[in-house]
Amino acid sequence: MVKKLAAQGLVTHAPYGAIALTDAGRAEALRMVRRHRLVETWLVEGFGYSWDEVHDEAEVLEHVLSDRLLDAIDAQLGRPTRDPHGDPIPDATGRVQRPDAVLAAALPADARGRVARISDRDPAVLRRIREADIGLDTVISVAELPEGAAEAVWLVVLG
Repeated sequence: MVKKLAAQGLVTHAPYGAIALTDAGRAEALRMVRRHRLVETWLVEGFGYSWDEVHDEAEVLEHVLSDRLLDAIDAQLGRPTRDPHGDPIPDATGRVQRPDAVLAAALPADARGRVARISDRDPAVLRRIREADIGLDTVISVAELPEGAAEAVWLVVLG
């Protein structure tokens, strides 16, 4: 696979050495991230999927949607800048806006912040967070997070 990617000009590598993305490789990676996150957002907003269900579905759909349909989805959604988990969606030029957020586990229990991102790695943790009525932009203290959530929630710390 590395040889195929190198032949396409997407990576550079030395045998048994490091692999690095080229500028073209970074652009392609951002294009795929954009597709995935837009599809996740579309599934949540347009079809009622919950945030713990969208990842696997998006993995399939991101590879089959045309660029034209993806652009239409982006426009229909109002050109969102983040997906349902708070991950930034690169714009059509590949620019990414990231909030200045800190993993809740790295903060003291009394720290308060606005939820900026919630990891989608563990569906069970996502469900506990949802059951606690915590979502993006919720203002909360670290101590108020459900069990296991401090390792999955990033906060923009409030003064």
